[in-house]
Amino acid sequence: MTSPADVVRYSRLLASNGLVAALDGNVSVRKDAKTILITAGGRSKREITTRDIVVVGLDGHVKGRGRRPSSELPMHLAIYRARPEVKAVVHAHPPYATALAASGQRMSVNVLPEVILSLGIVPLVPYAMPSSDAVGESLAAHLDSAHAALLANHGAVTWARTLREAYLLMEKLEHAAQIEFLARLLGGPQPLTDPQVAELLQMHPYAGRKT
Repeated sequence: MTSPADVVRYSRLLASNGLVAALDGNVSVRKDAKTILITAGGRSKREITTRDIVVVGLDGHVKGRGRRPSSELPMHLAIYRARPEVKAVVHAHPPYATALAASGQRMSVNVLPEVILSLGIVPLVPYAMPSSDAVGESLAAHLDSAHAALLANHGAVTWARTLREAYLLMEKLEHAAQIEFLARLLGGPQPLTDPQVAELLQMHPYAGRKT
């Protein structure tokens, strides 16, 4: 079972690898069928400790006294409610991925085989007011067909069956966005053919689902 110490570890990794800055970002894990652990709001992920991990029910009510949960709690709850098998959610502002989101551009789905296999098709979700229920509502159409998304003018979010996987998806998302940015500077990435992409998508866990 994932512990508060695990949430702290991966939160600090987000900061040390440049995926968040200042007080940005939030991490959560499913504690049990009715509750989650989530990082507190207003805390640097570089300095976070286990005292900054908040227990919250899936109904949105904080368990016990202490720090307030991240203001992005509604987005995390929306994902957990829609996907019972999801055990972890990571939200960050990785620079290259967020630059794509801020410029209204999706990531290419036909360039790097390892990206297709690990991320599949990453949707660009329309802008919604951060920290509001509207973010989860914008994500709703994609929760069954993806496990990573760019949030327009906002950042990125990943969700998975383990916290390690959710973190690695965020790391991979940013690395892929950086490669794509550089490839565009060099004249544009050379796409794989439709049959090549289809073959790869058949190997992906979300193959065959619409995005």
